[in-house]
Amino acid sequence: MQTVEIFTDGGCSGNPGPGGWAYVTLADGKMLSYSSGGDPQTTNNKMELTAVIHAIEDASLLGVDSIVLSTDSQYVKNGITAWIHSWKRNGWKTASKDPVKNRELWEVLDKLNSENNIRWNWVKGHAGIKYNEMCDSLVRKEMEKFLK
Repeated sequence: MQTVEIFTDGGCSGNPGPGGWAYVTLADGKMLSYSSGGDPQTTNNKMELTAVIHAIEDASLLGVDSIVLSTDSQYVKNGITAWIHSWKRNGWKTASKDPVKNRELWEVLDKLNSENNIRWNWVKGHAGIKYNEMCDSLVRKEMEKFLK
């Protein structure tokens, strides 16, 4: 299969609090698939990472050649394209010598990133970008399940 484009989002109500994640996968500009899920007690960053991990795992099953992954999370984009190299070199410690938060998720994402041809793209959240807004809506629906 060709290149797919993926949009992801994650969030929670309170931080920590009830959270949700979602992604949308497009092929040739048309929606191919989407998925979402949630957690009753989590953080924004965990949900952002979880969305990306699920999206890449599912795209890998489709046998895609490459992925253009758009996230509105600077944490995810900068973490996987820049910060992770220093974290691994420093024994999974930040520049301030603190342990990297969500290390288990970063390790999974690092492996997926190395196994797939991914171009990482940051998009501004809540800016009217169709599929980013769709992901945001799915995330809110997931969070609402825990707030009832």
